[in-house]
Amino acid sequence: MLAYTVRRLLMLIPVLLGMSLIVFAVVHAIPGDPAKTIAGDKATPQQLQEIRHNLGLDQPIYIQYFRYLQQLLQGDLGTSLVNKTPISEEIGPFLAATAELSFVAIGIALIFGINLGILSAWRQNSWLDYGSMFIALIGVSIPIFWLGLMEQWLFAQELGWFPSNGRLDPRMEYEPITYFYIIDAFLFGDMAMLGDVLKHILLPAVALGTIPMAIIARMTRSSMLEVMRSDYIRTARAKGVSEFWVIYKHTLKNAMIPILTVVGLQLGLLLGGAVLTETIFSWPGIGRYIYDAINSRDYPVIQSGILVLAVIFVMINLIVDLLYAWIDPRIQYGKE
Repeated sequence: MLAYTVRRLLMLIPVLLGMSLIVFAVVHAIPGDPAKTIAGDKATPQQLQEIRHNLGLDQPIYIQYFRYLQQLLQGDLGTSLVNKTPISEEIGPFLAATAELSFVAIGIALIFGINLGILSAWRQNSWLDYGSMFIALIGVSIPIFWLGLMEQWLFAQELGWFPSNGRLDPRMEYEPITYFYIIDAFLFGDMAMLGDVLKHILLPAVALGTIPMAIIARMTRSSMLEVMRSDYIRTARAKGVSEFWVIYKHTLKNAMIPILTVVGLQLGLLLGGAVLTETIFSWPGIGRYIYDAINSRDYPVIQSGILVLAVIFVMINLIVDLLYAWIDPRIQYGKE
């Protein structure tokens, strides 16, 4: 296991090098001039040229890339062209906001998706099966932006049950520790803050978790049906094991490998693709951070933000691979 983990970590080096090259090339192909964004429309050509020279944008593209790569190897993500602050210092809160939202969303997707899939497989071809899969079909078909707007209209505007935007009531005094508001609320022992944080996060998490919930439900049903036809499941039932334990202990555990694969992929996609949800609910996450940087042609922020998300996505895939062996002891890495 250790040797396999080390090999996978070493494989990250060429992957991330290739990713950095692709991101750098794509970002610099974006139309627009960062110098004009910084100096404004009334800047003279001399001022624009001076800004380009100070930022190194007048150098050949390959020199800019190798300079960027050198900074990355030193642990420097660069400096924002707009805010003039180191990206490594300002990206943390945005990344924490997206991570917290994504984890809550995938938690909701797991709870409802797995149980819908189990219910559908347990009562195959019944009205429960058709109803569960119909819910899954609706979940995977509804656009996130439409669902988010409908949630805001119904639960925030009409019923007033939940706030429509932000992470926390601005009237609450809060000094962040981890920038994960739920964790900080527990650290402070502030139940009022915890309740307010949960109210703010529920609507965007439901909107973001709907599509993963539907995908997990369909995968759970398919995987459960395959395992439920196995001989050892029939043996467990013949021995008089209760249906609950047959489903949740014997069947679900052996059906978890494909489900875990889907969960890992969906979590990675949520971390990198929450920009619509973050925009609708004014959630200060990494998606909004990169989106604003694209509008302002802030090359270092775009490059570093996407690269950080790529690293997280690859690490999630590694963790999922390692969990395979924990769930199924028959899987042994590093052995023929």
